[in-house]
Parts: sequence; C-alpha cells; structure tokens
Amino acid sequence: MRKGELTKERIIKQASELLNQKGYYSVSLSEIMAVTGLQKGGIYNHFGSKEELALQVFEYNVGALSRLFSEVLRTKKHAIERIIGFAHVTKDLLNGVPFAGGCAIMNAAIEADDALPYLREQAAAALQRMHRMMERTLQEGIEKGQLKADIDPASVATVVIAAMEGALMMSRLLGDRSAVDQTLEFLKRYLESEVKAGS
Repeated sequence: MRKGELTKERIIKQASELLNQKGYYSVSLSEIMAVTGLQKGGIYNHFGSKEELALQVFEYNVGALSRLFSEVLRTKKHAIERIIGFAHVTKDLLNGVPFAGGCAIMNAAIEADDALPYLREQAAAALQRMHRMMERTLQEGIEKGQLKADIDPASVATVVIAAMEGALMMSRLLGDRSAVDQTLEFLKRYLESEVKAGS
C-alpha cells in the first residue's frame, strides 16, 4: 500500500469514532484536524470534501460491524444461535465494541434524515443488507429443519432488528443498559418458543 493510501486509511480510522459519537454533520473540520493531527490541506489532499470523508468513515464503521456479523455466521451453526449472536453484536455496541458511539447505521439514519441525504441512502442500503443477511439465516434455518416451517423470515428479521436498535437507542438516551438487556432476554424467549422447530 502506498504512503498516500496509508495516510488516507489512517485518517478514516482516527476520525471514525469521533464522527460516530458526535455526528457526521456536526463535527467540525477543526475537530477532525485535532484527532488526526493534520492540517486542512492534509485532509483535503485525500478527500474532496468533508462529506466525502464522512461517507468513507461511515463505510469503514459499517465494515467493522459486518465483520462481527460474519464472525457470528462462522462460529455459530444453529439459526437461533446466529440470530441471538447478531443481537449480541448490537448489545456490545453499548460497550464501545467495535467502536464508541453506538450503531453507525442508526446514528447515520437519524442524523442524515434531513441534513445529509447522501448519507441517508448509504444508511438505508446498509440496513437492507443487515436485514437480508438475517432473513437468509432464518430461511436456511427453515430449510435445515431448525426453525418452524411457517415462520416469515422477513417479519422475524424486522422484529429482531427493530427491537435491538430501539433498545440500543433507549439505553443510550437514558444512560441505562437495562433496555438492551431486557430486550435481548425477551428475544431469546421469543425465538425459542415461537421460531425454533419443535418448540
């Protein structure tokens, strides 16, 4: 990797938590300069605009989440374990894993609704990919006889994502992780009793 590419990657990595915590729109260029140790020209030498940097930081953060989801798929074999594993990835965001500031997709979606339409499109695409991954996991579970044949994978995926993202928002807003813990326990019971085959 060339020096310029390494510098660009370093800028994205160093700015990732700052933008995820404080907001892609509200973070100032001076704050980005402070966290990266570069001057304005050094940053714009690698990015055409602050918006371009924000978009690449978002993609970097979503990539970090995707790697955690892929790890769940690699290490868990039963569909129920995989879905619960996906929910645990969301829960771990409260602990700053893989980065501080909560869910990059939710943060971008909330902030970009009005101010950053280009980021909103990327957030929507990332959410759809997460939903499709969970839906495929559920469909494979049905085909393997692990899950009830009459469940609707799309609906179950929507419920799990909506529940965990909503709980994450509540826990962060109230400064109390109980909403995430309670929602995760509820989802475990729901998946075991309503979705798992033979229950």
